[in-house]
Amino acid sequence: MQKIISFPHIGNYYVPIEIFLKLIFPEHIILPSPKITKRTLELGSKYSPDFVCVPFKYNLGNYIEALENGATVLIQVCGGCRYGYYAEIQEKILKDLGYQFEFIKIGWGKFNPIKIYQLFRKTGASASFPTFIRYALLTIKMIEVLDSFESYIRENIGFEKKKNSLETLHQQFLSDLRTVRGFRQLSRLQSEYKSKLKTIKIEKPSDCLKIGIVGELYSLMEPFSSFFIEKELSKQQIQVRRFITVTFLLNKLKLDKKILKSAGSYLKYAIGADGTDSVEKSQLLAKQGYDGIIHMKPFGCTPEVNAMPILQKISNDYKIPILYFSFDSQTSETGVKTRLEAFYDMLLMRKEHEKCKQLI
Repeated sequence: MQKIISFPHIGNYYVPIEIFLKLIFPEHIILPSPKITKRTLELGSKYSPDFVCVPFKYNLGNYIEALENGATVLIQVCGGCRYGYYAEIQEKILKDLGYQFEFIKIGWGKFNPIKIYQLFRKTGASASFPTFIRYALLTIKMIEVLDSFESYIRENIGFEKKKNSLETLHQQFLSDLRTVRGFRQLSRLQSEYKSKLKTIKIEKPSDCLKIGIVGELYSLMEPFSSFFIEKELSKQQIQVRRFITVTFLLNKLKLDKKILKSAGSYLKYAIGADGTDSVEKSQLLAKQGYDGIIHMKPFGCTPEVNAMPILQKISNDYKIPILYFSFDSQTSETGVKTRLEAFYDMLLMRKEHEKCKQLI
């Protein structure tokens, strides 16, 4: 029997994930959940416990919308914090609502290719294990190319000479990425778009405002959940740097001790999930002369709450301002934009003041 397989959204990673699933499940239909809207969050919030973090609510809303569209199999990758326990709750909530479906739960902390392959085989994957690994490696490489492309855009989109050039190219890139089915095709695509990026004129002043973004991974990687903060910053001609991507998280599996050591005197032990990264990267941004840092997390995110006093110490030690955002389903978009504008104005005045001091 043909199945309809779906998964929740996080940034533009739905493109490589959809391709991977199409390659692994050629006899079945792959149906990404509809793109996140206010309705997604309203649905997720309506059926979630109030205290649960907002990524749970977004995912639940994604699942409900996918099931409404006919999905019969849902996939969840469990995270390294309390999110590691959320799949069971989400499954129970959805089944209590009367939906009939299979739920594939992949534990991130116990990443085991053989177990994941066995899970997919039970669900109807026909590929052999070597083929599964080949497609998985292709997907990882696609994610690396996607992250590299979007990192360039993030740092330069505020300074393009012709407005919307990078955004238009970004959409073309995502469209072409969806056609990739092999390593050679991906390599050609990467080279082609590297050349296209060079044709877009960037006029970036050497002393432009620079802001680094740290925090919890979902808030950072799903732009809807942070009210498109990166896009708002680019409108003010600010260079934005963000370290947390899926590529970073995949490499982090073998870099945990190095990250903790790099945090220096600020951390003796890991504080869980992305909290250690927030501390280590904030110190790095301060050392690299960034003008400010934005810390983002879902309301009640324990690892990031633990990181905040240490971030404040980094702020005091390096004299670098940090703006803290905590998101939930009740967060006001107007409030976020107002605080962001005030932060931007403060950084600009601070930079101008420093310039005046140097002239005196």
